[in-house]
Amino acid sequence: MSAKDENWTELRNLTHDCLIFPDNPSHCDAVVIARKITASCSFIGCVFMISVIWLFKKYSIFSQRLILYLSIGAVMDSIAYLMSGMRPDGPTCNFQGWWLTYFDWTVLLWVTCITGNLYMNVIKAKLTDKYEWAYHVLCWVFPLVISCLPFIGDQYGPAGAWCWIVENWRWRLGIWYGPLFLIIIMLFVTYTYIIVTLKRRATTWEGTYDPDTERNHQLLKEDIKPLRYYPFVYLAVSIFPLINRIQNAISPDYHLFWLVLLASISAPLHGALNAVVFGMDIETLKRLSPAQIRVALQAHLYHQPVREYPVTFGVPDTYLTPETVSPKFQNISYSQLH
Repeated sequence: MSAKDENWTELRNLTHDCLIFPDNPSHCDAVVIARKITASCSFIGCVFMISVIWLFKKYSIFSQRLILYLSIGAVMDSIAYLMSGMRPDGPTCNFQGWWLTYFDWTVLLWVTCITGNLYMNVIKAKLTDKYEWAYHVLCWVFPLVISCLPFIGDQYGPAGAWCWIVENWRWRLGIWYGPLFLIIIMLFVTYTYIIVTLKRRATTWEGTYDPDTERNHQLLKEDIKPLRYYPFVYLAVSIFPLINRIQNAISPDYHLFWLVLLASISAPLHGALNAVVFGMDIETLKRLSPAQIRVALQAHLYHQPVREYPVTFGVPDTYLTPETVSPKFQNISYSQLH
């Protein structure tokens, strides 16, 4: 290596804000690039889902609105990951750390609300759409309180190759990782209870046939399909960041490049994956043809009446809309009726 190259390398090491790999700044560059690539995928996926919900007016159904709110939170969260970069401590870094904490919590709480709504529908046979305002308070206001706590004692700052809570495992565990895995466990328990309850009801319904009861049984089974994989997905994308932070707590001065890289790849992916799990279904994909998209756009441009989710029950030209369906089934989406 020439003297000029050595001087440039030394200068780059001195000016490069790579705290976790000071001897090899290229590792930080790789981590940031990987993080931004996966965050871009999440951003595109969430924007796509929001567009589909708007295009086909799925927001007229409460359960679809919950998915819309989740996708909005996830797209903002992906922006936080796109802002990743090695920056010195200061107002900009503090803002990025706050933004990431706020929208990570927002996404997690909307997932919790969707699961809670499912529990009330299936187990308690009650609708929760009248509590939509409470969902918003929980998912938008509560994260604001939590995300502002690290400003106490200036806990936001450089946290590796991005800005978040500084190397303080107590704050990281208390603000995020502790509640995260408690909520994930709760989601698993709730989901398991729903499955067991449905199986028990299926046993009691055997031997008797009632069209309304049978239809309700099918609707309840279909209603859990979009949710059954999400706890696994959320755990999958959270496991490497958790392991990485545990390793940071044990050896704060020694970071494993491969572990940091895996954490950086998986953490931003939940935005794209929750959009897929909650929003994408076969019936929606079938509607994404040029002809149906054109019709849907015309309905928005010319303010045509909403005639979403056509479902035939042996009677031609019968449409199921929020105005014509029985109240107890207004919370069921189009795909859940097939």
